[in-house]
This record gives sequence, C-alpha cells and structure tokens, in this order.
Amino acid sequence: MSNRLAEVKHVLVNDAPMDVENFWVHGDRVIFKFKGIDTITDAEHLAGADVKVRLEERPATGEGEYYQSDLVGCQVMDQNARLLGTVVDFQETGGVPLLEIRTQDGKELLIPFAKALLINIDLAHKRIDVNLPAGLDELN
Repeated sequence: MSNRLAEVKHVLVNDAPMDVENFWVHGDRVIFKFKGIDTITDAEHLAGADVKVRLEERPATGEGEYYQSDLVGCQVMDQNARLLGTVVDFQETGGVPLLEIRTQDGKELLIPFAKALLINIDLAHKRIDVNLPAGLDELN
C-alpha cells in the first residue's frame, strides 16, 4: 500500500485539508510531511491526528484488497443464501480483523475477515458471501 500512497497529494487531517509533500514508512506507521509544517514544533500538534484520504484520491486497491469503508453497508449471506445481516464496522484485533455485522434482530455478530471464510465479495452489489463453521452465527 505504501507505494500507492505516492499518488496521494491531498488529505484531511482532523478534517482540515492539508497538502502532502512527502511520506515514508517507519515500522508499521506511515509518516507524512505536510507542506507548511517544517519543524518538529510545527508537527507536534498533529501527533496522533486522524488522516483521511478523500474518496476521489484513494489509490486503487489490488486484487483481493478492499477498503474497510467499502465493506460497510454490505449484506452478508451464508452458504445457504440466508441473510446474516449488514456490515456496520470493521474491528482491528491485532490478529485477524473482524467484520461487525448487525443482524436483522439488532444483535451483533463478529465474523473473522479471513480468506478461509469468504466465498465472494461483490462490492458493486454490496454483498459478501461467507462459509461459516457450524454455530459461528449463533455466538453472541
């Protein structure tokens, strides 16, 4: 993903527009150099800020890659074409990420976002087909 960040020239930092001058990867973090922020003192107030890429500037995803925000709103169907619910969020757990599903009766269902469980992801039709192990959809 970091190579595709080179395409990003404008972002929102805490919802304020900023121009990206440069970026680099440090460990598991992306460090941005913004135009007009030229000293550490200037940058200190931005530490921990939310950085968002505008939808129209998002780099294209690779094969089998998805933006989390594109998954929100997808209907999740099991292997029997039964509607399990709708994706309402995506949780990073430190391990396998989880799709947070809101069922039709308002309950929460967490499904690991793992290739072994995913049959098909059709973003154009906002649909995710999953093959869940027996009983996983009953855990709440």
